[in-house]
Amino acid sequence: MTLPTQLVLRALLESPTQERYGLELCGMAGLESGTIHPILARLEAAGWVDSSWEDVDPSERGRPRRRYYRLNPDGAERARDALARASVRSATALGVLRPGLAGGAGT
Repeated sequence: MTLPTQLVLRALLESPTQERYGLELCGMAGLESGTIHPILARLEAAGWVDSSWEDVDPSERGRPRRRYYRLNPDGAERARDALARASVRSATALGVLRPGLAGGAGT
């Protein structure tokens, strides 16, 4: 799992049932929209994320309609599991590369 995907999942998990729009998630994850939207599309295709368009008239709001995303219950569970596995892999990689930092014999 890529770091940007992990950042998006962490942002969504802050309030898994709350709908968030793309630009809001960009700010939360610290990523550009060109990075965020393909990740959201993949997560939606995988069945982790549900999305919907807001029901507003863009001319009344003076901006385009927003598409809102949220983790569905299964997606939230899978995201937590995936992030936990990613953390273990990262810790293991650090332990292999730098044993002293991971509780190994060290130097």
